[in-house]
Amino acid sequence: MQEKVKEVLEKVRPNLQADGGDVEFVSVSEDGVVTVKLTGSCAGCPMSQMTLKNGIERLLKKEIPEVKEVVSAA
Repeated sequence: MQEKVKEVLEKVRPNLQADGGDVEFVSVSEDGVVTVKLTGSCAGCPMSQMTLKNGIERLLKKEIPEVKEVVSAA
């Protein structure tokens, strides 16, 4: 599942980079929780949680039904 997650993140990456940010894959757990790290301007952006949940998580769940949640690395 890790490779599938990375492929989907590559689809999201250009949109984030257009705004000066990016996303890095950290891990995926056995129970379908994907951990990512938002970087660049996304790291401190007040809208980053919305980007994470409404953008990245929604797309990952749509493309990979096994994904249960996306969380941000500390």
